[in-house]
Amino acid sequence: MDYLVAAAGLLTVGAYIWSLRGHFVSKTMPKGTRVISALVAASTVLYLYLTFALDQPLWAQIAGFAFQLVAGALFAAAIRASRQAQLEYIFTPEKPRGLVETGPYRYMRHPFYSSYILFWSGWALATWSAFAVPSVVLFIVLYVVAARGEEEKFAQTPLAQTYAAYKARTGFLWPRLARG
Repeated sequence: MDYLVAAAGLLTVGAYIWSLRGHFVSKTMPKGTRVISALVAASTVLYLYLTFALDQPLWAQIAGFAFQLVAGALFAAAIRASRQAQLEYIFTPEKPRGLVETGPYRYMRHPFYSSYILFWSGWALATWSAFAVPSVVLFIVLYVVAARGEEEKFAQTPLAQTYAAYKARTGFLWPRLARG
């Protein structure tokens, strides 16, 4: 199971790396994007070590692997839905030029960040180590801060009213299950 968890982790991190050049567009790579990239690299090395150096309960590995698969599927769906949108890098200072409302964006405003959180949470669970928890918490904080910042930028664009209506009917990081 260690090999499946590690392979899923490396494939997912590889897809995230590809997205920096193959999907997201920005004039420059913001400092925040570089910081997250460094944290991804460091966490990947740590999680690979923990995956192979420690014994984990089989149920934790299976559950963590399932989280990784769900995260990968959500990431792929977000890529498909936003292919034409020319989304910017995380923490870019530019204001959004458009709004994606298809695919997973029909249900949640930040499916990329949701996929990242699910992925890191799953891999951390699969390592079954307290040493993996701080990076998951840090990633969650960074992705929530980034998402909130993006929402503030929408409020400063001609899309403000459209975004406010979109925000009212969708979830932040998880689908809104109940309306009202």
